[in-house]
Amino acid sequence: MSNPILCRFEAARSVVRDAAALAMKMRPAPGGPQATQKAAQDWLTETDGAVEALISQRIGELFPEDGFQGEEEGRTRTGSLRWVVDPIDGTSNYARWRNRWCISLGLMDGDTPVAGIIEAPALRETYTAVRGHGAFLNGQPIHASPVSDPATSLIEMGWSNRVGPGVFQQKIDAILGLGAMPRSGGSGAIALAEVACGRQDGYLEMSINLWDVAAALVLLEEAGARVSPFLRDGGLDGDATILAAAPNIADALSRAVGVSMD
Repeated sequence: MSNPILCRFEAARSVVRDAAALAMKMRPAPGGPQATQKAAQDWLTETDGAVEALISQRIGELFPEDGFQGEEEGRTRTGSLRWVVDPIDGTSNYARWRNRWCISLGLMDGDTPVAGIIEAPALRETYTAVRGHGAFLNGQPIHASPVSDPATSLIEMGWSNRVGPGVFQQKIDAILGLGAMPRSGGSGAIALAEVACGRQDGYLEMSINLWDVAAALVLLEEAGARVSPFLRDGGLDGDATILAAAPNIADALSRAVGVSMD
């Protein structure tokens, strides 16, 4: 891995820590969702914009030649190296004082994810990875689960308002048919990170965007998980399906939910 990538990664860790502190400071009080609704169950808080602006400004000052893409403002700068941020992944949780939310910042070299940071400050967890250098949770190496029997597995599925009626239930039924335990936790980035660290054995979302997964794709690769070809199948420029799984159950899960790993 080139020094410029490692240099950027180390600098970005500090930026993300500051962004996480801001998100914690701005966190709404417990209660009802304190946010505006962009679409069905798709929430936006004041924090989303503030965190994205902080990261964009700091990264722009440090690396003005780099591109930048955020969930809220889209592509605001171009460059062969591109930062991709989801300022608050799991906004519905954040808006209700739940802890399962994070800041996700990935670095792309062209079309290749090369570094990622997923900071979940309410959980006191930081996932990091640089391509070729391993994946870590709070500084400790992580690896995908060794589970080989789908009937002992835990599989999470994300919900999206862009998916037609009945699809979520159909896929959940397929997961149940394997004998697996289904979950849905409201943060795709954390769910993918938990596949990387072996806390769960698979994650499926039928429609998800690059900013949700840019950081996690590096984690999953470095941790030895298998991932469907999200980028090839449209994820670079729009929403696409992602399936990530522990290597020993990936084929069985792929067949059950009808999402190819090839």
